[in-house]
Order: sequence, then structure tokens, then C-alpha cells
Amino acid sequence: MELAPSDSERAFRDEMRAFFTTEIPADIRERNAAGAAFTRDDFVTTQQILNAHGLAVPHWPVEWGGKDWTAVELGIWQDEMQRAWVPEPLPFNANMVGPVIAAFGSRPQKERFLPPTANLDIWWCQGFSEPDAGSDLASLKTRAVRDGDEYVINGQKTWTTLAHYADWIFCLVRTNPDAPKRQAGISFVLVDLKTPGVTVRPIKLIDGGHEVNEVFFEDVRIPADNLVGDENAGWSYAKFLLGNERTGVTRLGTSKARLDQVRARAAATVVGRRSLIDDPLFASRVAEIENELLALELTQNRVVAASADGKPDPASSLLKLRGSELQQAVTELMMDVAGPDSLPVDAGEAIASPDWAQRSATQYLNYRKVSIYSGSSEVQRNIIASSILGL
Repeated sequence: MELAPSDSERAFRDEMRAFFTTEIPADIRERNAAGAAFTRDDFVTTQQILNAHGLAVPHWPVEWGGKDWTAVELGIWQDEMQRAWVPEPLPFNANMVGPVIAAFGSRPQKERFLPPTANLDIWWCQGFSEPDAGSDLASLKTRAVRDGDEYVINGQKTWTTLAHYADWIFCLVRTNPDAPKRQAGISFVLVDLKTPGVTVRPIKLIDGGHEVNEVFFEDVRIPADNLVGDENAGWSYAKFLLGNERTGVTRLGTSKARLDQVRARAAATVVGRRSLIDDPLFASRVAEIENELLALELTQNRVVAASADGKPDPASSLLKLRGSELQQAVTELMMDVAGPDSLPVDAGEAIASPDWAQRSATQYLNYRKVSIYSGSSEVQRNIIASSILGL
């Protein structure tokens, strides 16, 4: 693989960098960089600006708002967006349900859902995990029974991120409980959250935040036309979706930007007679992560280039696994820079601890989740062992 970018790729990077740093409101990017909480309007504002310029879903088919870009250009787009601290297009829309509908949905479904999904006129959430079906997703129990021109859904989903903002939910449901393999009896359906019988209940996190929810379905009737693709073929669509998701959650650009913050904070932190960044042991930790990010970036470029025609490369599990580990490593470094100043949380200006340091421990703890969602690290290692190493 050629490591040095071509002249056209350098020009493309400059174009993306200029756009992201001038067209996206600075206050939104600053809040993102500081780790502050976003509002629903922040997400919508950003994605609609991106979509108006054709930059919200460039990886989609051109007919539905995508770009005829190379894998390298897509990587540059994502990297520069993350490094400029631009909130990315909502992943539930851009990387999950949108590509599934584009690849497997009917023509009416594409026409109805894809334009508002790209523009965030519809906010989607993901209904996969259940109380007894998280990493072992094939054991899900939520049922959808065909009744004429409708499906009747009963069951529960949990850890549903940002469902309190959402308009619709895409769900895996069991349509054939007698299938010889658990995976064979699952379908992929779309549900309007305003449908009678749907209840969204918040799950309060240990820090008092509200990010995830549980969703209950009690005799929820949806049109049979809300089935995506074929009945009982949902497991294949879910694998396609998770392949895209695991590529996206690598978050290389964000980890690079956070590492830049670590360097800057460490340079301003004096330990003894020198700055922390001049400490050989600390500097070696920074250099090690920087090298690991470069290796991951090259792997991601190969995986993205190989994912096509609804058949994502199983090596996306490598990206998910290593990307999660590196995101956690960078937040750990930042907390180490903060030291005792990381102990107060949301204490404000009443104490000497700066805001960034007060957020560092919360951010470190919150990022424990990245090795669980989209398939836990244990699941990714099993996929790597069976699908890549043939063990």
C-alpha cells in the first residue's frame, strides 16, 4: 500500500479540512472537543449542514446522496471531520439503517426513508440488544407475528442509545421461533416510536446522565411493508449492518485529536523541573499509541476497500477490537495527565481543578462501554479466530 498521499488526495484533504473548520459552527465543535453534552439540535444542525453540501452520507449509493469516492477519500473525509471535532452524522442513520435500506429495502422504502434519514429529518435508534440478548444477539426473544397486512410485536429492547430523541427504531425480531437455527428465524423491521403500545423508559447511568433507554413493545401493530428484505433473513442484514458499524466505531480521527489534546495538556503540566511530555516514560506511551493508530489506519483502509456488495470484510472485527482499545488508552492517558484534578466532577470554577480535568475521569469511565457495544471484545476475538484465522 502506498503510504504517501497523492497530490489529488492532499488537495482533497485540504478541501475537507477547510469545510469542516469554517462551515460547521465553532461553538458546536468547541463543545465536542471539550467533551460537553450535546443537544438534539446540535446533531440535527450539523448533519443538515453536511447533507446540504453532500457530505453527510458519502458512502451511500450515489442515487441516495452518496459520492463516487475512493476508500482513501472516504477515510480522509471521516478523519478530517473527527479531527476538527465535528459531530459525525448520526451513526444509527448514516452507518446502520441507511445502508441496510439502500442495500436490501424495497424501492418504496428507499424513496420514503433514505432522504429524511440522510438529512436527520427522521432520527433512528437501534433495537437489537435485549435483557437476555446482548453479545449473544441470536438469543433475542422479541416476537413479531404476522396478522394479515400487519405484524404484531411484543417484547423488550434495552441499552437503546438516544431513544429519547428518536422518531423511529429499527429492530431485530423473531418471526420464526421454530427455525432449526436461532439465527434463521429473525427479521429486520422498522417501527414508528409513536405507534400505540411502544414505551420508552430512561436508564439512568452511574454519573446521573441519560444516554440509554429500554423500549417496550406491547401488541404493537406495524404495517407488513415495514419489513426490510425477506422475512427470516434479518440476521444477514444485521451482520451487514454490524460490519459497517464496526468499521465506523474505530474513530481514528477522534483518537488522534484526543492524543493531540493529551500532548498539549502534558506540555503544560510541570512535574518536578520539567513538563510531563518531556518525561521519557510518558512520552514513550504517547509514541506507542501514535504508532498503533497509524497501523490501525492502514488496516482500516484495506478493510473499507474490501467491503462491498453487502459483504463486509470480517476483518472489521479487528478494527472494532483495536479501535476500542486505543480509544480507552487515550482517555486513560488524559486522566493520568489530570492526576488528582480528575477527582472532582462538575465542580465548576469553585475549585482550582480545570474543567477539562474534571471531565477526564467521567470520560475515561464512559469509554469503558466501547469494548462492549457493537459486539463485545470477546465476541470480536471469536469472530477473528473463526472467520480470519480458521481456528
